[in-house]
Amino acid sequence: MVKRRLLGGIILCCALTAAIAIEPPTTAIIGTPPQPGWSQLNPQQKNILAPLAGDWDKMENIRRKKWLGIVERYPNMKPDEQKRMQDRMHEWANLTPEQRAKVRNSYKDFNQLPPEQKQVVKQKWDAYTNLPPEQQQRLREGGKSSKLLTPPAEPASPAETATIAEGSASPTPAPADISKH
Repeated sequence: MVKRRLLGGIILCCALTAAIAIEPPTTAIIGTPPQPGWSQLNPQQKNILAPLAGDWDKMENIRRKKWLGIVERYPNMKPDEQKRMQDRMHEWANLTPEQRAKVRNSYKDFNQLPPEQKQVVKQKWDAYTNLPPEQQQRLREGGKSSKLLTPPAEPASPAETATIAEGSASPTPAPADISKH
């Protein structure tokens, strides 16, 4: 009887050891569930998302989900916010995939900045948006937007922030707004 229990204990020990030695199950990566295609959207969604119609079926699920979240909030937006959202969708739809990637990278870079530097960037953006359109175009053509996210040696003074008006740097699209694309 003792031999039987000993043999049973050894078998049980081996079975448990074998179970532990087997690789644990891999964790399933939970992605964004499939989102509806353009043909599956209701008329209100299609109307709001009309600028994105051509790209909708090529978008990743996570991006579709984000846009559908905006559609849910859209009726509660003020008319000027709705217009701005439509304008932004038109601008986004007109960007090439490379330009979109560049905007996303700029946004990521902006989000990694310390709060003080984010404030400097916002000040430069405000100065830029207050320029006449011709001067904004000249700055965009100068291609110096990368300087905007470069950390300053010291906090920018109002005079340094104003140098954007003189054409020393060109800002990227408004950091607070590009995240929504």
